[in-house]
Amino acid sequence: MFGEISGRYDLLNRLLSGGTDVAWRNLVVREALRPADRRIVDLACGTGDLALALRRKASSACTVVGVDFSRPMLRIARRKGARRAHRPVHWVEGDGLRLPLASNSADLMTIAFGIRNMESLDGALREMHRVLRPGGRLAILEFSRPGNTLVKALYYPYFLHVLPRLGALISNRSAYLYLPHSVLHFPGRQELARIMKRSGFGRVRHCALSFGIAALHIGEKPREETT
Repeated sequence: MFGEISGRYDLLNRLLSGGTDVAWRNLVVREALRPADRRIVDLACGTGDLALALRRKASSACTVVGVDFSRPMLRIARRKGARRAHRPVHWVEGDGLRLPLASNSADLMTIAFGIRNMESLDGALREMHRVLRPGGRLAILEFSRPGNTLVKALYYPYFLHVLPRLGALISNRSAYLYLPHSVLHFPGRQELARIMKRSGFGRVRHCALSFGIAALHIGEKPREETT
């Protein structure tokens, strides 16, 4: 499905979000990146927007790796990286449940709008926990469900009915029917924070974005862990 929509993926992201997706990714960079980071992994990197944003702001000594399961998405990410990045991003084809990365090797892991697509949420979190160094951070940017009654009254008709029709006109209808379905069945903000803690992350914090349409969660692998 993601391979089929890869060619129109960026266009639809900008149109359907009104460009808000760019602001959300920039927020991830501001909140999660630290000057001392030396290895960053962006999981489910798609066409590379967050990995490239991290590459622009990270230090010259930092290595940035983008990992995705979809080869067509990675092809676009590589082309974008060749045009835009002053320093290279290393693009890797890989499964989020079996990452081809060493344990305790990353200072920061990010995932934007990808964790709800994992076959196992717990498995993906355990794998990211494995790859992070003690003291390393995980930042999850994902769609959420607004709580405000007025926002819900405006948002859900668009999300459930208008968005799939727009997606069908420009790209693939089934993908944009899948999107709202996957969001509605994904844990809410508080529940995701609890699952992160259950998977071994500490200092978990989260904030609602754009009236709860999306959320950013950040957690840390405890420093005393060495395996």
